[in-house]
Amino acid sequence: MIRKLRRVVRRAYHRTVDLSHPARSPLGSSVVKCVVYQDGKRQTGDCPADEAVRRVRKSRSGFVWIGLHEPSQQEFASLAELFGLHPLAVEDAVLAHQRPKVESYDNVLFAVFKTVRYVEHAELTATSEVVDTGELMVFAGPDFVITIRHGMHGSLGPLREALEASPDQLAKGPLAVLHSIADHVVDDYLGVAAAVQDDIDVMETAVFAEHAGRGDAGRIYQLKRELLELKRAVTPLDRPLQALATDPGLLADREIRRYFRDVADHLDRVTEQVASFDALLDSILQAHLAQVTVAQNEDMRKITAWAAIVAVPTMVCGVYGMNFEHMPELKWTYGYAYVLSVIAVACFVIHRAFRRNGWL
Repeated sequence: MIRKLRRVVRRAYHRTVDLSHPARSPLGSSVVKCVVYQDGKRQTGDCPADEAVRRVRKSRSGFVWIGLHEPSQQEFASLAELFGLHPLAVEDAVLAHQRPKVESYDNVLFAVFKTVRYVEHAELTATSEVVDTGELMVFAGPDFVITIRHGMHGSLGPLREALEASPDQLAKGPLAVLHSIADHVVDDYLGVAAAVQDDIDVMETAVFAEHAGRGDAGRIYQLKRELLELKRAVTPLDRPLQALATDPGLLADREIRRYFRDVADHLDRVTEQVASFDALLDSILQAHLAQVTVAQNEDMRKITAWAAIVAVPTMVCGVYGMNFEHMPELKWTYGYAYVLSVIAVACFVIHRAFRRNGWL
């Protein structure tokens, strides 16, 4: 009952694609937002990227935050030239399918995060999708932040609004935005891990139920495959976050490094959860296979017991069915009833013996 209530609440509050921040806008075919921030406050009006950069660099304060959704090579080329982005990082940002990482190109940090979303389902089946993944790339320079989102979830619209409600945090510059994005991504990991734990609890209850189904192996295997998707997103991010939290070469600001240490701690928690889920699913799968083996052994014992019972009348009838002319007992008046009685008594005794030993 508690798990059902948790599932209902999660569906009610589950973050979906933010429709107020569409994937396409008049600013460009892939540009979601292009906003200038100065002293932690958003400047009124959206403007093209080159105009936004000119305003920031003319005032020598603030930064510009450009959000994009799945840009093509041609669409991103002008931005890459405008901000002097490294070609290798540009290629990774456009092509996607990268491992989580953080790389430094002179004074620009390039970070790759895997975004995750829990896919709600009424019942887990052998083909259910549980975890949906996407990618989020971030370029953080001295006076700009560029975010590139791949996938239909992981919108940064709500995050942008939350940051705009905290001007003190935005005033710390592009690195503060990078921290907030990392924290946002890891918080999503925590939520997905909690939802997956509910699925594992349901699976564990089903496997150890009195009348467990033999088709549970497919569901367990599917859950392990989906857990692997979450593991691929979570585990590789540990080293990049540790580098951001401890390496002065990447982040000279000690205060920002403290913030990243907090995010790294949260990631460690998720990593431990995912590892424990994987081990628990292995145990559940082994227990299920053991139950199937026991059930098959019980079926074989029942088949063997009934075969032994049926062997008695088969043997007796086989003897008297040989039709030799000079066979004993052929002239008995009550021979037929006597033989049937012997067969019935023998079968009853054997049946009772098998029942007493637990074979039937």
